[in-house]
Amino acid sequence: MKHASSSLKFVQWFAVAGTLSLAALVGCQNKESADSANAPDAAPPPVDSTAGKPAEDPVARGKYLVTVLACNDCHTPFKMGEKGEPEPDMSKMLSGHPENLKMPPPPALAPDAPWNWGGAATNTAFFGPWGVSYAINLTPDEVSGLGKWTEEMFVKTIKSGQHFGAARPIMPPMPSIAYKEMTDDDLKAIFAFLKTIPPIKNQAPPYEPPKGAPTGG
Repeated sequence: MKHASSSLKFVQWFAVAGTLSLAALVGCQNKESADSANAPDAAPPPVDSTAGKPAEDPVARGKYLVTVLACNDCHTPFKMGEKGEPEPDMSKMLSGHPENLKMPPPPALAPDAPWNWGGAATNTAFFGPWGVSYAINLTPDEVSGLGKWTEEMFVKTIKSGQHFGAARPIMPPMPSIAYKEMTDDDLKAIFAFLKTIPPIKNQAPPYEPPKGAPTGG
């Protein structure tokens, strides 16, 4: 009987120990669940803002860039508007300095004078220490414009700041230093837009270096 009593006590102890262990395990699981519920939400994965959006039309992009980069301010001849203020003549959009407007010699200004450069009333011809520069025809005319230019030629010209990417430097007031920082895609978009505008036959005069300067390039 003594042996049976000992065995019974052992079974009872084992049962109590098992119950306590199970309770402890359940308690830990409940605590983990509560901690998980109270934890701050994990940051969501980054959202791709371009996902599902159609690619931007390069011609539309080019039109936007030509507008905000003020290409018309120099490459479209100005006229007097209805309000008595000069404005681009959009019937000659981006056709450059009018070939029938022969400019007289510019006034002589000392290079170190407070005023040392100026422009034509059309805002398509400019003079200064660099000589006389004329806005070129950017329309797709085959003879006097960009009709025979390739996309590669256009991009290389703007990126290098040189005509055709290899000839003489592009003269002021063309902001070549700023424009050469544009991306290839933006320059290609500009070229794509320029190919869509109406061609206008208008041969702008060539650049005139200052007197006494070498005439190469």
